Amino acid sequence: MADTNKNKNEAQSFTFKADTKQLLDILIHSLYKDRDVFLRELLSNASDALNSIRFEMLTNQNVLDPKADLTIRISADKDSGTLTIQDTGIGMTKDEVIENLGTIAQSGVRNFVEAAKDKKLDLAQFIGQFGVGFYSVFMVADWVRVTTRSYKPRSKAVSWYATGEDEYQVSPAKMSERGTKIEIKLKEDATEFAEEFRLKNIIKKHSDYIGFPIFIGEDDKQINKQTPLWRTSKTEITEEQYKEFYRQVTLDFEDPLVHIHNITDAPVQIYALLYIPSKSERSVLSLRKEDGLQLYSRNILIDDYNKDLLPEHLRFVQGVIDSEDLPLNVSRETVQTVGLMPRLKKIVTGQVMKELENLAKNDVEKYNTFWGEFGVYLKQGIAANPLEAESVHPLLRFKTTQNLEEWSSLEDYVGRMAKDQKEIYFIVGDEPTSVMLSPHLDFFKEQGTEVLLLTDPMDPFMLMGLTKYKDYELKNVAQADVKASEKSDEEADVKKISDNDFKTLIESFKNILGDRVTDVQASKRLSQSIARLVDPDGSVNPELQRVYKHLGKEYEVPKKILELNPSHPILKNLLVLKEKSEMQNLIVEQIYESALLVEGLHPDPSSMVPRIQQLMEAILSKAE
Repeated sequence: MADTNKNKNEAQSFTFKADTKQLLDILIHSLYKDRDVFLRELLSNASDALNSIRFEMLTNQNVLDPKADLTIRISADKDSGTLTIQDTGIGMTKDEVIENLGTIAQSGVRNFVEAAKDKKLDLAQFIGQFGVGFYSVFMVADWVRVTTRSYKPRSKAVSWYATGEDEYQVSPAKMSERGTKIEIKLKEDATEFAEEFRLKNIIKKHSDYIGFPIFIGEDDKQINKQTPLWRTSKTEITEEQYKEFYRQVTLDFEDPLVHIHNITDAPVQIYALLYIPSKSERSVLSLRKEDGLQLYSRNILIDDYNKDLLPEHLRFVQGVIDSEDLPLNVSRETVQTVGLMPRLKKIVTGQVMKELENLAKNDVEKYNTFWGEFGVYLKQGIAANPLEAESVHPLLRFKTTQNLEEWSSLEDYVGRMAKDQKEIYFIVGDEPTSVMLSPHLDFFKEQGTEVLLLTDPMDPFMLMGLTKYKDYELKNVAQADVKASEKSDEEADVKKISDNDFKTLIESFKNILGDRVTDVQASKRLSQSIARLVDPDGSVNPELQRVYKHLGKEYEVPKKILELNPSHPILKNLLVLKEKSEMQNLIVEQIYESALLVEGLHPDPSSMVPRIQQLMEAILSKAE
């Protein structure tokens, strides 16, 4: 570190930390496809500095140069091979220079260094994602000098100088105006960046919509459009410009699934440019580290991560909201208390939901992609806000017993219902293939009645808020009150075990299972399966049982009624076995625990293995 005994007017030398030196070495000695990314990063920093002073001056006019225009100016000298970028932003004090330019967030450096090990990556595309954007200048610079003066009236100018080696210097400087000036001595192989036409092309490509004028050259000509993209007419914007703006805001280099661009005048003035990402999981490289939208008031950034503009279940949406109606003196801390916010939230939420409904209607394939990534968020919304769940209903998608491969909406299901069907049936399980084996489906398969398959861990939570769709109640097949199909007495008698034998069998089950079940009785619904477990009256419903299980609360296997199929051949053959024999005990235990397993309620499925092995040994011994 610096020698603190030196005269304050002398330059002080500081040593970069080890991680920073490693970073600089990568930037200086690696080859990149697009070195012009350095200019994008420096202009982005200048824009942030201008935004900061504009926000500061909303409540504080006691600043240096209060009437100075908020601008960015670029000048280049081909003969000397230098490039200068100057802004009239908030500036920095000496301590801030050391903090901001002498230190990099350690996690950012480490992530960048790790990414650098992958030779296939074009690291220039990812620089901004690690918080190391300023240092990208060393891709093109032999040396860099930053001269800056803080907005604070009594502040003094300071200079920061580095060549990309182990050390940097900080010294007093002469600068009368507020802001920051970056002087760059270009490398011999980077003199192209002293050409004005090259600089103009880079600005058009990456920084055209920065919200402050960028001037270049001696003629002081403004290069960028300046009007932010969200305030620009949709007819003037290309699809590629929408994608490029998304990349600038998020640094997600996968194209978004959807963009939503709306400008409304009533009841509130809103400029909205929103995006739905292609992936739900935020990359470790992502620039956006939190949920929330960027909130502007008359083109001034008020809040970088506003969480009050959309409900929780739409928190995956990225983008910008700008309102003419927000008071200019609103602060980041008080923005949520402004009475306008609920109205903004209602309008923005409506815009997003309408766009999702249009996507579901007009591009099924893309909507299915969306559902696979973000469906769980919508389910959370129904669980958390049952009173507002109705607006989410059209967006829900399910696999059903009719089609395990395709997604169906609730409206699709209702459209396929029989005329006399009054309820929407569902079954809760662990995954679609296994739940199709549930004994609760016997009746519905036999009748050809479609059932929704709810196999996502979030589904039991969703069902706490999803009890009805339009005029149709949702009903768990395990609890549904259905009328068994009529069969001739002769057909029934042929298949069924006699009443006396079945009573004997029930007593055997009760004796073996004891208080693990509340009762054992004949089933009127089973046709293919041997047994099923049902809840006695007054029990916690099956969905809530699963909620408790997923929440990790103290969980015991609920005591249920075991229903047996009087026509099943296994039970007929079980009668042949001697009562209270070891084989009968094993089979009864296995029937019960298999029913638990199918229900997803077995606390320890592996405990069945020794019993299954015993049964196999017994069968094989008789075959000898």
